[in-house]
Amino acid sequence: MTTTETGQVTGTKDKDYNIIWFTEACLSNALRLETYIQDAEREGDNELAEFFRKAQSESRKGAEQGKQLLSRRIS
Repeated sequence: MTTTETGQVTGTKDKDYNIIWFTEACLSNALRLETYIQDAEREGDNELAEFFRKAQSESRKGAEQGKQLLSRRIS
């Protein structure tokens, strides 16, 4: 990836692509953390499971904020 990409290759301006990427990363992270929560629970490590639940909650918040921002900008 070059440092001068401004949408010529992707058809999407960098700032818009960045919001899309951020939203997808947050959603992906929330899914991945579900596995980590289950792993911790299976091992009886409630502290770690709670840590991952909090991280998952923050990822969901980021995804929701990204979706809202995208919605306002695309509409």
